[in-house]
Parts: sequence; structure tokens; C-alpha cells
Amino acid sequence: QVQLIESGGGLVQAGGSLRLSCAASGRTFTYMGWFRQAPGKEREFVAALNWEGTGMRYGDAVKGRFLISRDSGKNTVYLQMNSLKPEDAALYYCAATYRYGLVSLFTTYDYWGQGMQVTVSS
Repeated sequence: QVQLIESGGGLVQAGGSLRLSCAASGRTFTYMGWFRQAPGKEREFVAALNWEGTGMRYGDAVKGRFLISRDSGKNTVYLQMNSLKPEDAALYYCAATYRYGLVSLFTTYDYWGQGMQVTVSS
């Protein structure tokens, strides 16, 4: 059974940092990624990483501020979020796929975490 267990969300002041974690189990994947969704908005691509940890992609809104990485020994993917802005506040989801496709599309992903809230105070 595939599971994606997220942790690390919470409240942070603008300009601060948070690290999200996603522990994967049940199978191997081709890509893991992070998406976010704010109230009244569409789900937005944040970042993705191939299973080898050698290829990363980022959404335009987070480039230069967020970093996606993987601990292969723990099958865990991290999203280090720096210089957080109020507009980064959203429900953040971890996602994984065993297929190949456009990693910025949420339809590429087969498995999703439960989502966790990130709140950024101004």
C-alpha cells in the first residue's frame, strides 16, 4: 500500500523559513513533487524531483526561494521554503507518480498526501 506522510507545516512570519517533509512507502516512483492550493485558487505546481534526486523543477513563484531534495535512505522528500511571503500561504500537498509526464501538471501524479497547512503572517 502506497503512503505519503507529510509533516512540517505550520505558522511562520513573513521572511521566515519552514521545511516540509514527505515520507513515501509502498513502492518506488519516477517523480515526487509538491503542489499547493490557496482558498479560491487552482492547485499550483511548486516543485518536483526525480527519484534519483538529480533533476529538480520549480514553479515560477518559488524559484530561488524553495529547494526540493531527497533523502534516499529514508525515502523522504523535503521542501525547504525560505523567504516566505504571505502569498505562499496555502494547503501544501506531496505527490508521487510511477509514470513519466509533465511534472508540473497535477494530473501526472498518482498518489497524494493528505495536505498540510502553511500560514504566513505579515
